[in-house]
Amino acid sequence: MVSSILEIKELTAGYGKIEVLHGISVQVEFGKAVCLIGPNGAGKTTMLRSILGFTNIMSGDIIFAGERITGMKPHLAIGKGIAYASQEKSVFPSLTVSENLELGAYSQNAEQFKESLEGVYQRFPVLKGRSRQGAGTLSGGERTMLALGRSLMSNPKLLLLDEPSMGLAPKIVDSLFASIREINAAGVTTLLVEQNARRALELADYAYVLDLGEIKFEGAGHVVASNEKVQRLYLGGG
Repeated sequence: MVSSILEIKELTAGYGKIEVLHGISVQVEFGKAVCLIGPNGAGKTTMLRSILGFTNIMSGDIIFAGERITGMKPHLAIGKGIAYASQEKSVFPSLTVSENLELGAYSQNAEQFKESLEGVYQRFPVLKGRSRQGAGTLSGGERTMLALGRSLMSNPKLLLLDEPSMGLAPKIVDSLFASIREINAAGVTTLLVEQNARRALELADYAYVLDLGEIKFEGAGHVVASNEKVQRLYLGGG
């Protein structure tokens, strides 16, 4: 039985002829929360974009749920059961909250859509109260909830989150990480890229530290968090 839903094997990727990732290998086990931390420019977002087919893959393989998806077109990769919430918050400001959520369930029938929508509104009640409101009028925290809710509308097997806490107030960050933990506990495998490294490591079952396009450290979240070198170089102290 395969234990990993995602396997990235010796991946070298980038944009055009520019190489950003240099032979990295990452595994995400079914049902787990995995985080990827590291400084700006390390290649974290490039790795997520590579999974979805948005980069130039020069060598290596990406296996999702036992199937090779290396270089697969983004809409096909998403159709396999991958959802992505980007650091741009993934919302359409000119559309209402409900219209944004509808876009996340484009492949579902009416019954599936209704069930997914009820699930999102239960998890994020504020969105139900703002269902007819334009997404562009939402606060930063509400936009993050909407982006996360839209990603969940497709009932994904794997949820990719790219810097979800960026620009949010500490109280909103607390609520956000609680929601991510609940989503993962409900069975959605989660791969999180996050600048708030300490919070990400608290959440993660397993963690990778990416720097200059290479994996520098890996291990259980609490083990990586307690590593003195990781603390000094990536967590702002000992």
